[in-house]
Amino acid sequence: MSGDARAALLIDFGSTYTKLRAVDLERAEIVGAGQGPSTVATDVAVGMEAALADLETRIGGLPDFAHRLATSSAAGGLRMVTVGLVKELTAEAARIAALGAGARLVGAYAYRLTAGDVAEIEALDPDILLLAGGTDGGNDEVIRHNAGRLAACGIVCPVVVAGNREATDGISERLASAGKTAVPAGNVMPEFNVLDIEPARAAIRRIFIDRIVHAKGIDRAAEAFDAVLMPTPEAVMEGARLLADGAGGRDGLGPLLVVDIGGATTDVHSVATGEPTVEGAIQRGLPEPYVKRTVEGDLGMRHNALSIVEAAGPDALARDAGLSGDRLREIVAAVAGDVERLPRTDEERAVDRALARAATRIAVGRHAGRTETVYTAMGPAIAQHGKDLTGLAAVVGTGGALVHDGDPAGILAEARADPDDPESLRPRAPRLYLDREYLLYACGLLATVEPEAALTLGLSHMHPVAGEERRNVRSRVAG
Repeated sequence: MSGDARAALLIDFGSTYTKLRAVDLERAEIVGAGQGPSTVATDVAVGMEAALADLETRIGGLPDFAHRLATSSAAGGLRMVTVGLVKELTAEAARIAALGAGARLVGAYAYRLTAGDVAEIEALDPDILLLAGGTDGGNDEVIRHNAGRLAACGIVCPVVVAGNREATDGISERLASAGKTAVPAGNVMPEFNVLDIEPARAAIRRIFIDRIVHAKGIDRAAEAFDAVLMPTPEAVMEGARLLADGAGGRDGLGPLLVVDIGGATTDVHSVATGEPTVEGAIQRGLPEPYVKRTVEGDLGMRHNALSIVEAAGPDALARDAGLSGDRLREIVAAVAGDVERLPRTDEERAVDRALARAATRIAVGRHAGRTETVYTAMGPAIAQHGKDLTGLAAVVGTGGALVHDGDPAGILAEARADPDDPESLRPRAPRLYLDREYLLYACGLLATVEPEAALTLGLSHMHPVAGEERRNVRSRVAG
């Protein structure tokens, strides 16, 4: 790029690699990528310097970056525990808030904490605990009880207090007097069946920036970047929101789904209202957030390959891979025994593809809503649980399992509606795109400072997969 062009450096401190993307802001184009090892356990600056050296080699010198922004999922990501009142209500609202903040949920508790619950929480050693419970003006006895248990226990992480507002001040004072860091936030469920997770998300992000970045050693490379703004999964969510909604008067792709197939989890993000489209359907359960993230911890391509086999069924998976059941089990056992293993043969690649297809199908099925017939005094009716995603415009795939596979369309097609499962509200006819350059996190970061450039960058690099209509996506944002 020319010496006077404006550029941005977008960084992801990952668990395995520190990944960089350099972007020309005037042309909204990638000018280079680099990576180095994530040396969080020793000195994170070493990995950052290696990544910068790699980038410099690839582009022939580093420009003066106008922005140097980072995300982080290093050292296991943002580990959170949630505690609520009723499992289906405030505890579920707390879970949604935690996932929406880009956290990795390692424990979720409801009702009055027991001594055993507290011991489990101490053993989990979370980075943040989110304490909820009670609508404003409603039950405050349980959240006060749970606050007392937490005040007396050995956890040292910050506690976000996001429950009954009438109890918040007293709880915060009680935690503070016990030497805990209490961060008050708005109630995640201020009224019955009313969800308000944004104040808790904002509090979690502030803690992440102020404390977790330091705790994980990321600030040891502070001279190389301006700020770590958010956990990587939240950056992916913000990238998805940008691609769906557009910016600066420019259209995005419309309501969409993102499928992120990883080695440890499969994450699904939807950007859509999810309101019923089935005539006469009645929404049941908590209202769904416009931007929603679910994390399937049993559907990781490496760490949880055996769990995918169990969830999909070994016979079905063997048929999909074109192998015998014995050969499938042999290959999956080898994967489970060596999570760094990459496919080396056609058989292993077929198994990887079958695992990715199954992970996509099951994860999207869990994320999407469902309908059921219920019987009322007025006769049978249709009830909807969760989000109706049938009309989504696009599905975007990201993650190595998709990027390195020869048939990403065959994997992403598993996100579509299945005629054999008519109650599932999965997308019926979305266009399929591949985030081949791993840019969703970068778009989410760049959107915080230059949203229009981030939108142009994202739309021009979401590639229609084989078998899809080849469209010049850039022309949609040309003005």
